[in-house]
Amino acid sequence: MKYKLTIPGLLPGLNEYIDAERSHKGKYKAASMKRQAQNVIGYMIRTQLRGVRFTRPVVIRYLWIEPSRRRDKDNIAFAKKFIQDALVETGVLRNDGWSEIEGFTDNFALDPKNPRVEVTIEEMEGVKRNGKRKN
Repeated sequence: MKYKLTIPGLLPGLNEYIDAERSHKGKYKAASMKRQAQNVIGYMIRTQLRGVRFTRPVVIRYLWIEPSRRRDKDNIAFAKKFIQDALVETGVLRNDGWSEIEGFTDNFALDPKNPRVEVTIEEMEGVKRNGKRKN
């Protein structure tokens, strides 16, 4: 099965996260930033993926739609950490380790009026949780 999740707006990038860690309040500000992002993502998961639970490894495809080319792609894609942690937190994924996530891809597009992240999660057919193919 394939499921799609859309997260409106921009998520914090690596540069914003590092700046928060290096600020006066350091790790507390960075942790707060992560928690706030995960709360938004968690809400979107609960409303769009209601009741979805994966039992096999998945492939996750990220489409990062930015308003401009201002942020570097690697900086933008850092936010997958927040998304994957929220998928685990909401119970969609059991964990975000090697046994649960077969792989992921990142693609990028521009939309100045509607920045967002489109996440497509596809369960791997014929693959057990340990990553071995069924015969």
